[in-house]
Amino acid sequence: MTLSTSADPKAAKALGALAAGYQPVKAGKIGVMLVNLGTPDGADFKPMWRYLREFLSDPRVIELNRAIWYPILYGLVLTTRPKKSGANYARIWNREKNESPLRTYTRAQGEKLAEALRDQPEIVVDWAMRYGNPSTESVAKGLVDQGCDRILFFPLYPQYSATTTATANDQLFRALMKMRRAPAIRSVPPYYDEPVYIEALARSVEQHLARLDFEPEVVITSYHGIPKPYSDKGDPYQAHCLETTRLLREKLGWDDKKLIITFQSRFGAQEWLQPYTDKTVEKLAQDGVKSIAIVNPGFSVDCIETLDEIGREAAETFHHAGGKNFAHIPCLNDSTEGMAVIEAMVRRELSGWI
Repeated sequence: MTLSTSADPKAAKALGALAAGYQPVKAGKIGVMLVNLGTPDGADFKPMWRYLREFLSDPRVIELNRAIWYPILYGLVLTTRPKKSGANYARIWNREKNESPLRTYTRAQGEKLAEALRDQPEIVVDWAMRYGNPSTESVAKGLVDQGCDRILFFPLYPQYSATTTATANDQLFRALMKMRRAPAIRSVPPYYDEPVYIEALARSVEQHLARLDFEPEVVITSYHGIPKPYSDKGDPYQAHCLETTRLLREKLGWDDKKLIITFQSRFGAQEWLQPYTDKTVEKLAQDGVKSIAIVNPGFSVDCIETLDEIGREAAETFHHAGGKNFAHIPCLNDSTEGMAVIEAMVRRELSGWI
């Protein structure tokens, strides 16, 4: 049976109007979206309050019952912590660009990746934050508006944790739930044991130690901690961190006394993954160790936890306890080694799409 509009003037007129108003759907491009943890828009109280509220309201980050946690969050934490955290951010703030280093470095990673992928004209690269700006939702929408019907989502966390990788993925899919035409999605897996990543870490450590005027007796791999109950319930983060340090130790040809592992940035009263970085640094100095260096393999770019918590606080702890020489080894950031990791992971995960 064949339908015809020739006998139905109204149908013909409707189809004609539809054709006249038709706008071709932009499609055929592939988005690559780098995403990092997040950053406040400023170091003053209000932007810090907004950022901390979003971050500490995430049930992936704070697993306490909302009825218990929210009175603490709004009654104590958000009345005192923005000022303290703002002072810490102010010390490391990129005043030239009026932003945190995390945003500066993540943008640079996005720009350099776009340049590296110029041989693939169908690829559009952008970057976003899980908390703060540019938001995951706005960047995802922007990629779709540019014709991306497929998006490779890259959470920039080498080691997986529900508090980082999982919540980044959650946020992306919340954004997709609002779209009438959602793209196909791939998410880059954790790369804690990838040879290209271990090689980049080892080369970065060797290069930075070669520039020092002292030789560290101990090098610490310090990772952001998570509450121990999260790990006990099955979060693989601790195992991933241990494996990264083991592989890095093997690559450098060091033993387990030269390269050790610790966890930093604990918050609240409950037990977190141990050994703690601050306690370890203090004890090393008390035991007579005079020279140490710290590297942060769990952070893709330098941020408040590396530049201030390690670069300032850990250094002060070490010196006050009797230590002499302290060095913080920068994160991979947008270095040649760091970009080699990102590009290798992206090209591999785009397989079949390009």
